[in-house]
Amino acid sequence: MGLYDRYLAARIRLSDGGVPKRIALVITEHDLLEQGAYDTLASFLRWAFEIGGEEVLIYVSVLDEAVIPTLRAALSKLDSPRSVAIREPGAESVADAPVQVSIGLGGRQEFAAAVRRIARDAADGTLDPEDVDESEIERRLVFQSPPDLVIKTGAERLSDFLIWQSVYSELYFTDVNWRDLRRRDFLRAVREFQERKRRFGR
Repeated sequence: MGLYDRYLAARIRLSDGGVPKRIALVITEHDLLEQGAYDTLASFLRWAFEIGGEEVLIYVSVLDEAVIPTLRAALSKLDSPRSVAIREPGAESVADAPVQVSIGLGGRQEFAAAVRRIARDAADGTLDPEDVDESEIERRLVFQSPPDLVIKTGAERLSDFLIWQSVYSELYFTDVNWRDLRRRDFLRAVREFQERKRRFGR
């Protein structure tokens, strides 16, 4: 680890600001086609847990659903320091591992599926429509952890991942492409998170 990396790590360790416990990463299917992409992803997971993170949520945006089986096979072999749960379009079961991966399952799909399940329960008489509140929606989401920090590489464009869960998250955009992401780039994101004052909608 270089001198500058050690400096950033020390600043994070000594800061009065807390570290993000739940970190979301937004990348694309094309990012994972880059040489060494999965090594970078494994390193990212180690960095996140080393600074005190508890959960990492990874969204792989997918334009061609034909690549999903290939991505799933590669991600299932990922050298991860914690257990991994992978979910794809159509998934309904909750992703409850420390590392949660969405392959092409965006927030709009996830939210629409949750609403459909609520509608079915209401139609069956097992749920009173008057009882539908935020918690009823949240418990039907596949990814239930609201991230503290969302990191988007490559461009300053939002994604529809975690559109419900990330409403109060801190967003960090870096113009560094995934293939070039280094530990110092991750640590810079954490330092900026520590320097922000979170308002949670207030």
